[in-house]
Amino acid sequence: MLLKERLANRGEPGYRAGQVWDWAARGVGGYAEMTNLPGNLRSELEQDVPFSTLELEREAKASDGTVKALFRTRDGHLVEAVLMRYRDGRRSLCLSSQSGCPLTCTFCATGQMRFGRNLTASEILDQALHFRRIEPVDHAVFMGMGEPMLNLDSVLEAARSLPDVGITWRRTTISTVGWLPGLTRFVDEVEEPVRLALSLHASTDELRSELMPVNERYALADVLAECERYFKLRRRKVFVEYVMLRGVNDRVEQARSLANLLDPKVFKVNLIPYNPTGMYDRSSRRAIAAFKHVLDRARLPATVRLTRGRDIAAACGQLAAG
Repeated sequence: MLLKERLANRGEPGYRAGQVWDWAARGVGGYAEMTNLPGNLRSELEQDVPFSTLELEREAKASDGTVKALFRTRDGHLVEAVLMRYRDGRRSLCLSSQSGCPLTCTFCATGQMRFGRNLTASEILDQALHFRRIEPVDHAVFMGMGEPMLNLDSVLEAARSLPDVGITWRRTTISTVGWLPGLTRFVDEVEEPVRLALSLHASTDELRSELMPVNERYALADVLAECERYFKLRRRKVFVEYVMLRGVNDRVEQARSLANLLDPKVFKVNLIPYNPTGMYDRSSRRAIAAFKHVLDRARLPATVRLTRGRDIAAACGQLAAG
């Protein structure tokens, strides 16, 4: 880490890096505001150590208060992240783990991008710090660009620093499309109470493989078994993300199939109105309500997600660094 290297070269005491991090996590805008650091050190750090690994290209603000930021890494890769504001006071971040995504889910704009690379833990964390400089934040979901389980070490390193920023582990959720090697590691190794979400979108292997090519490699039954093992070990429910696609996965009989597939003790379903990215149509409100009614009758916990930031292409599935 460049900061620690510069501090060591100056012969600074070991606690200096912690002081810098404490200020950054509280949302200061630069070294000049770190008043318990010597003035000459602040000046040198300003010159020698960039305050962020990301350069802000532009921001867009939606009519509902959602903010989307487009960043560029030092080697030129584009990354988007989102701040979602809710009426109950929650301030939730949608963080990216990769520039682009190699898994090409058909309903997701990120999957239509050219894949860049995994992000470092610092690049992930700097997305959160950018929004912390705007206002306090308290929730985070790793549901932005990329598949977190393909970059699990960096995702976890960043997530373990989020409590300092104001986001506890219990208010942090890591999502996966079902990349089994990373999911198995997550279940086996992660002891912190981080939440797990599964991007599902179909209750059969046939349809899921059409929507999500990853399913051809890791079948639905194997992925669900790992999610059930997570519940048995952690006693925390798994969130299931289910995007509603008109005439594709939104029929009542498909709701019954989903209810038969998922154990209500283990899973909670988030029904997501589709945010258009060019390939599908959005399910009608009536179809979504009928689908949810089936899940309710089966006592499978289900909610319809409130869409945020659609008018600036910041909603679920719309991030494409464009």
